[in-house]
Amino acid sequence: MPHRVLFICTGNSARSIMAEAILNTLGRGEYIAQSAGAKPSGMVNPLTIETLRAHGHVTDGLYSKPLDQFLGQDFDTVITVCDNARKACPIWPSLTKMLHWSIADPAEIRDSDNDKRAFFERIYGDIESRIRKFIASSQ
Repeated sequence: MPHRVLFICTGNSARSIMAEAILNTLGRGEYIAQSAGAKPSGMVNPLTIETLRAHGHVTDGLYSKPLDQFLGQDFDTVITVCDNARKACPIWPSLTKMLHWSIADPAEIRDSDNDKRAFFERIYGDIESRIRKFIASSQ
């Protein structure tokens, strides 16, 4: 049975969406990832999609989802990827492993387009590295 993981951030427009796509790719069916936002923005940041596609990820079906959509569902691991989401995260059943990764929000960058893309790339690399370690430690 696949290991179910929920990634939570504030807006569900960048970090948690990236984490969902990366784990679903690297997990090769052994992991099923979802993502949600404590206060979802209602849209995925276009640079999130651009960055994921540049790394070969399928982006069809990715959308900004509210955390409420997943309440009551069973997850093996819930990972908050920002400090605000950590504070807003509800209590999950005791069998759920809770992790927190404090990751900067690329959607907050107000620099030039090139600087924004570079920052999204750095965040992608950070999340991918964490997910590779997560997979290695879970096996």
